[in-house]
Amino acid sequence: MRALVYKSTGSWYQVKTEAGQAFSARLVGKLKLDGITSTNPIAVGDWVEIDNEVEENNIVISKIHERRNYINRVSPHNKNMHHIVAANLNQSLLFATLKDPKTSLGFIDRFLVISEAYHIPAIIVFNKADLFKTKEQEKFELIKDIYEPIGYTVCLMSIEKDEGVKEVEALLKDKTTLLSGHSGVGKSTFINYLFPDFNLKTTEVSEWSGKGMHTTTFAEMYDLPFGGKIIDTPGIREMGLVDISKQELSHYYPEMRALLTQCQFNNCTHLHEPGCAVKDAVNDGRIFEERYLSYLNMRDTIGDKSY
Repeated sequence: MRALVYKSTGSWYQVKTEAGQAFSARLVGKLKLDGITSTNPIAVGDWVEIDNEVEENNIVISKIHERRNYINRVSPHNKNMHHIVAANLNQSLLFATLKDPKTSLGFIDRFLVISEAYHIPAIIVFNKADLFKTKEQEKFELIKDIYEPIGYTVCLMSIEKDEGVKEVEALLKDKTTLLSGHSGVGKSTFINYLFPDFNLKTTEVSEWSGKGMHTTTFAEMYDLPFGGKIIDTPGIREMGLVDISKQELSHYYPEMRALLTQCQFNNCTHLHEPGCAVKDAVNDGRIFEERYLSYLNMRDTIGDKSY
């Protein structure tokens, strides 16, 4: 039977068949995993084939279907391997906050680059608008001016005051959406809003570190009552890039990608070459300086195993 993976805890998988039957399953011992370079051979969102081992009375996964796409990152436990966060997505939604905790533009850009690399449309949702004062409101308007013109949806909401939440909820209908972001940005609170009976554990942001504590241990998928699915993920502190070279990085910045053919050199790095259309666009304000600096910083870390 064909089934969809809803949760992975390492050795056991929660799966659901197309008919809606739920099972706990494990990998069959003889399943070929040649060429797997990720720390998790099966990810939430994968379609698999399951069989019933009558003698053992076990449901086993006997085949992994080819993925349409996936989002991955450097494994937090092994810097030489990558970890697949989720597979077969329609879109990704990054929760960000301007305070308690603060999400940096660098983190946002890394998430967007990874989404671009795997052709997954990304949405940025700024939560905790109820904490905004004039400074945060001005910062949000600047961020919106940076990302919306290059094709990203940027939303503002306050779950606390129930403002903007319905608009974000509408974006999820009939789609499989990855929810991601730092710990403490409100993912679990948002899921509790969508599913009032869940009562997922949420934590306050640590006053000592300014960062949220992890509340979700494993990625898990939920069926939305109005159609579609969401995949909740553990809070992510770093988004390490995998299999993206310095040379191709600019292809994943939409505003740079539009200008690449106008550079004087085919292999332009947009650092010091003459006739660089990207640098010209930065100089005359068509590309925000913040995005260009983010590109330079990200480029410097590619190949650096500390990320």
